[in-house]
Amino acid sequence: MARIKNEIQYQLILKRIEVLMDIVNEDTPSSDPNYAELDLLADLAEEYEMEHYPVGQPTLPEVLKLRMYEMQLTQKSMAKLLGVSAPRISEYLSGKSQPTFPIARKMHHNLNIDANLILA
Repeated sequence: MARIKNEIQYQLILKRIEVLMDIVNEDTPSSDPNYAELDLLADLAEEYEMEHYPVGQPTLPEVLKLRMYEMQLTQKSMAKLLGVSAPRISEYLSGKSQPTFPIARKMHHNLNIDANLILA
């Protein structure tokens, strides 16, 4: 199978994908040439992006901040939810402190954060 060789090709493929996204919808049969082209170009773009624009795993402070936003929690309310002090939450958010195993378990259950990410 062909590969995207450079950024110019990648940008051209992204533009073609945009055009095809306007043509192909959930009712388009997989036998449609536009559907097949979109599927192929999307796979090529994804492969190029994984190689040239890798997305790393988020840090615990980043995930905690996201959960606070999603759940509309303050540091004080998160502290209460996890059974720790507000200053301790501040330390977790700044990356100055790592949670103990019991607190990591509470983060996993109460905030639905992947345990592997908490313990990384």
